[in-house]
Amino acid sequence: MKLKATVLCENYVIFNEGALAEHGWSIFLETDYGNFLFDTGQGKAIINNARIFKINLSTIKGIMLSHHHYDHTGGLLDVLSVAGPADVYAHPELFKESFSIRNKKVIHIGLPFSRSVLENRGARFHFNTAWQEIVPGLSMTGEVPRKTGFEKGDKDLVINTGDGYEQDPIMDDQSLVIETEKGLFIILGCAHAGIINIINHAIERTGQNHICAIIGGTHLGAVSEEQQEKSIKALKEFDIDRIGVSHCTGLKASMRMAQEFGERFFFCNVGTIIESA
Repeated sequence: MKLKATVLCENYVIFNEGALAEHGWSIFLETDYGNFLFDTGQGKAIINNARIFKINLSTIKGIMLSHHHYDHTGGLLDVLSVAGPADVYAHPELFKESFSIRNKKVIHIGLPFSRSVLENRGARFHFNTAWQEIVPGLSMTGEVPRKTGFEKGDKDLVINTGDGYEQDPIMDDQSLVIETEKGLFIILGCAHAGIINIINHAIERTGQNHICAIIGGTHLGAVSEEQQEKSIKALKEFDIDRIGVSHCTGLKASMRMAQEFGERFFFCNVGTIIESA
């Protein structure tokens, strides 16, 4: 499959007059089987940025959501308003309540709209927990097995069990895996399942070891330094042509990765275009 990916929402924008940055993530995908959208950002930038980049959201054949957090789902209502009725692919925990506790402040970070509101706007939900092929060569990972000993996740992201808060394992975390002529093209949401777990799962499911590109949020900016270092060390063992980080990677972790990967590294900001061929 040939692929063109355009970053519509991300934390930074560079040299794109009129485009907006926000804490969020969204990718517009042009494929042999039509156009798709992966995540929708917070909702503050996606419509504006699509207009700036002359992207017609009404052409999308489906919307894939990496997980339930607001910075990946908040633009869904606005996208549906522009695109009309659309198939929306997500994990069944899309509507769960979850929170962030940082500096003793509890903040709701789940999807900001109810299922009924989104369905009334045209969302046709398709839920999966296992690997799911959307079109030939383009798949959602489903729940990624947590096998590494060091990828422990972000302890500040929690759910309320009724007896108090406990760490949210975010089992709904999914990535996109596209099989191209040049190898696997992996698009992360936030990599809450652990970037190494995700890559291993993609390789195991597809049988392909070569990764032509991996882009998206790695969430290495919010985990322990031990996890960060071990993840970067493990990343270097894979056959990766290009790695473009963004969103929740954090500037410090991004700089470390830039040092380790050299010319293979790039920032994946608003307006960045990555092609598989």
